[in-house]
Amino acid sequence: MVEERLKRLIMHWIEHNEEHKARFEEAAKEAKTLGLEAVAEALGLAAESASEISKHLSKALEAFK
Repeated sequence: MVEERLKRLIMHWIEHNEEHKARFEEAAKEAKTLGLEAVAEALGLAAESASEISKHLSKALEAFK
């Protein structure tokens, strides 16, 4: 059952990472509204990175099949 535990852990990480991505995007919009362009850009890049991480985690999950 170690394999099932690892699958559940990866699924949890994907879900949690997507929550972070959404929060980064919200914060980027807020920063842009405040005129903090550099902050907004950095947060946007963080959201993009989170998306890439989710892709890698999804590939890891698919590799179990």
